[in-house]
Amino acid sequence: MPKRILYIGLTFLLVSRMQAQAVFEFNSTCQQAFQEITRLKVNSGSRLVQKARQQNPRNLIPELLDNYIDFYTLFLNEDPEGIKRAKGEMERRLIKIKSGPKSSPFYLYAQGMIYLQRAAVLIKVGEIWDAAWDCRRSYQLLKENKKNFPTFAPNDLPYGTLQAVTGTIPKGYRWIAGILGMRGSVSDGMQTVRSFINSSDPWSKVFFQEAAFVYPYLLFYLENKKEEALLFTRQQQLDLSGNHLHLFMTANLAINHQQAALAAGLIQKKQESPDYLTTHVWDFQLGFAQLYRLQTTDARQHFETFLQNFKGKYYVKDVYQKLSWCYWLEDNVAKAEEMRKMVISRGATFSDADKKAMADAQSGKWPDKWLLKARLLSDGGYHTEALSILNNTPVDGLSTAANQLEYHYRMARVYDALGKSTEALKFYAQSIKLGKNRPEYFAARAALQSGQIYENQGNKQLAMEFYRQCINMNQHEYKNSLDQRAKAGIARCMGE
Repeated sequence: MPKRILYIGLTFLLVSRMQAQAVFEFNSTCQQAFQEITRLKVNSGSRLVQKARQQNPRNLIPELLDNYIDFYTLFLNEDPEGIKRAKGEMERRLIKIKSGPKSSPFYLYAQGMIYLQRAAVLIKVGEIWDAAWDCRRSYQLLKENKKNFPTFAPNDLPYGTLQAVTGTIPKGYRWIAGILGMRGSVSDGMQTVRSFINSSDPWSKVFFQEAAFVYPYLLFYLENKKEEALLFTRQQQLDLSGNHLHLFMTANLAINHQQAALAAGLIQKKQESPDYLTTHVWDFQLGFAQLYRLQTTDARQHFETFLQNFKGKYYVKDVYQKLSWCYWLEDNVAKAEEMRKMVISRGATFSDADKKAMADAQSGKWPDKWLLKARLLSDGGYHTEALSILNNTPVDGLSTAANQLEYHYRMARVYDALGKSTEALKFYAQSIKLGKNRPEYFAARAALQSGQIYENQGNKQLAMEFYRQCINMNQHEYKNSLDQRAKAGIARCMGE
């Protein structure tokens, strides 16, 4: 017993000594490191982190900065072995940070950020439950930190983001939020983040590069302000050549907003240096940009390079599907079939895009080439060319109900993109009528798009009717992601 008492006493003294010695000092060297890391210059950032550690071995901020490096590296590259190692490293960092002074606003903030970053990485390997618990831990820590240090600006970006995202959790995952006790509000969360973006607080300026990466995504997906999201990158004069994090975000949003040419042009002008993180997301993005121009040979080269080097599972099935489409459009049926088999055997079904690719491959059906070309051109922003193809599509030759449904949906999307709302709504209505009880996503997406048109016109009641139509459609592709966007639409209309 005396030995046990002595052991406990020594442990207490050791911990007390560690707490007395440890500090959170976000000094100039740490700030320089952070700026490099949030440009994805992780190698030069890492050297600065080591310099900060040498300057003051008691400083715990380098632990947080190392976590940022792991987060960006693993989130973009998804190396399973790297993620496995990083989980232990992140736990070690949490233990070390807990030895720091509780009187510092960075004490809870650093823990909250590490949990949040670990959650994002765990999602990439399909560990949804563990990721959800980490999100809860982050949410609770940041919430407590806001209470303890209400003027500590860095807290607002992650806390506001969690608030906003939690407010749009789709029906399929809402039970997780209920169990975890997380409640969100899109309007409250966005207001918190927006205030941080516009703040003159010195800390807001230090963390601006990170905020400028997160905020456009929230604008784009939660507030449906797609043009505003891309406009933000121009208004803020973001360095889209030297800051690879901002470049990745802008190119990603451009591709998803039918601006493939913009994405390709930006990526081709990016700065090159050994200091930058080596990642093959550029081949992924360029593959789509070329495919949307129907430049299938160039697209294949980028997709194949991505698949040869990427170690993760997200979007692997999706990329193999796009390769199969390239060969299908080139009339190389044998290679198209080979790629389709790869869709079934490779990757995982964590994302809706991968689930869709898997379902298409298992169906054994090939898309109508006219409709496929129109879809790809429209997705890339080449709407006039897409409309020309659709106007010349032999509608009577679309023998299946699925193809007839898709034809009406594609016509609607092209008219919508061209700003011809009346024509778009007419074709969306027909898409809903033809597809509301079918497994394809076209009817649900048509309801979502109709809601967005009416919302933009100021008719919020009618907009919410269409958003609810989208949510009430079941057993279709992209269910969770479409529900989330429809739920965000209802929240916007209700001012929540």
